[in-house]
Amino acid sequence: MGVLIHSVSDFLRLRRTRPQPADVHLEAVMGWLCRAQDATPDGGVARMYHIKTGWGASYPETTGYIIPTFIEFSRMVERPAFLQRALRMADWEIEVQMPSGAVQGGTVADPPSPAIFNTGQVIFGWLAAHRASGDRRYLEAAVRAGNFLLAQQDPDGAWRRNLSAFCSPVPKPDSYIYNIRTAWALMLLAQATGDDHYREAGEANLTHVLARARPNGWLPDNCLNDPIRPLLHTIAYTTQGMLEAGRLSGSAEAQEVVVRANEHLAACFERYGQMHGRYDERWTPSARWRCLTGEAQTAVVWFRLAQLTGERRWFQRAVALTEQVKRTQALSGDPNIVGGIKGSQPIYGWYGKYQYLNWAAKFYADALMLEAGHAAAGTSG
Repeated sequence: MGVLIHSVSDFLRLRRTRPQPADVHLEAVMGWLCRAQDATPDGGVARMYHIKTGWGASYPETTGYIIPTFIEFSRMVERPAFLQRALRMADWEIEVQMPSGAVQGGTVADPPSPAIFNTGQVIFGWLAAHRASGDRRYLEAAVRAGNFLLAQQDPDGAWRRNLSAFCSPVPKPDSYIYNIRTAWALMLLAQATGDDHYREAGEANLTHVLARARPNGWLPDNCLNDPIRPLLHTIAYTTQGMLEAGRLSGSAEAQEVVVRANEHLAACFERYGQMHGRYDERWTPSARWRCLTGEAQTAVVWFRLAQLTGERRWFQRAVALTEQVKRTQALSGDPNIVGGIKGSQPIYGWYGKYQYLNWAAKFYADALMLEAGHAAAGTSG
């Protein structure tokens, strides 16, 4: 009970956090991610900190895409210790990779079961580790993962098998389209290896997803548990994957769909003065609580749209959104939560209830690095 009271006290204080420059919040969130790694015995990153039960077990999926964040931060601030932490994560990912080349769903405390999305996310980490270190073990692990994904893909470009033991059954004959983020990883693997099979698989999935897009930018079946009212988190997974896969394949249509979807999200943000945790096919908010993970991810997408389109309004929207997330981040108090990002705002909302999530922190750090990069280039005014 002492942990709960102490953390709730910190939670109440953090609602009054005054936004600081991006680098202040970035240092805090990277410190929290370091503590999340140190909370485990294996080199992976703890899935979360729960204010009632403490730190969770290492999570292969999210540790995988945390690796590039640590490597980019190490480069940005010239601190090799963050690169070494990233390589420890990548080594651990090799240790827990399944014989098939897949990455398991859930944490290492769960029975291992292959998961398409999780496998794609760890490819990001291994590729980043290989680029940073030159160690071919990381590229070889990524290739094993990529070959698993090729073997599981259906002829129409979708993935319908071995999705995850932690999501609802696939809505046949369709498929969960947030796996476009896995397609993006395969395209990067193609660049690293020169093997066009990975590029072709990624482009096939992109074609499949684009065929399902609606005129208003809505992309159906992109939530693990409620495809009718998807989380902002998985909406952002999908739009980021489409944006980056489209960029790599030269698809103008992909960027157009992402712009349409995010124009609706931005309009809701401006209308209500905040984002919401879920939306329906008319882009109407369908949850009162906020999904802070999805907000950080959406800010990343908006910063990237600013870069790719040259339109300053996306940058301004992204900064306005990161400022709202900054207000929820504790900068002092309980070290278990200082710098971390909750699943929901308020903390008792449905998504990640009572938890500070490592992937929320990762995407927030990515958004802050993009914001700080703009500031350093003199484009933040």
